[in-house]
Amino acid sequence: MITSEQREKLRGWFAGRLPDDLFESLTEVRADREEITVVGRIPEPRLAEGASDAEREAALRSRVQEFRERTREERMEVAREAEHRFGKKVSWGVECGTERALFTHVAAPVMTRLRQPEREVLDTLVAAGVARSRSDALAWCVRLVQRHTDDWLGELRESLEHVQRVRAQGPDTEAPEAPADGE
Repeated sequence: MITSEQREKLRGWFAGRLPDDLFESLTEVRADREEITVVGRIPEPRLAEGASDAEREAALRSRVQEFRERTREERMEVAREAEHRFGKKVSWGVECGTERALFTHVAAPVMTRLRQPEREVLDTLVAAGVARSRSDALAWCVRLVQRHTDDWLGELRESLEHVQRVRAQGPDTEAPEAPADGE
């Protein structure tokens, strides 16, 4: 898990390293063991007053695609530096109006052992067409839990950060010094 301080340093590195005109604002920098995801806000396209929802949606998607293609080289250069510095892959995304799009990002495999009742849940999701495979079904379940437990997970992350701060204040993990003669 990444601490708040590490997250702030990571965000600061990207804020300082990204070209000033790349994003209107840097909206999110997230990291886990495998990946850093950087998301920024880009300007909305100018549309005629009274534009339809379909026109607005098409314009937003086109703006995102145009940004992705136009900035590819700049983003790749920053990603190479970050990957070397932090040892993680860098993924990119943008927010434009109501549209949020993540570009190529890591789908890391996760091993787990499930008992039959848990496998039955996954198999039911596959049979119902909610997911294509057990793997997709498990990802669907994780997204469902994520959506409904943000408060609980936030509290848990805060507790873990507190534990890490307390550990950092403890004595070094080096071997204790040998007692002086006569002690």
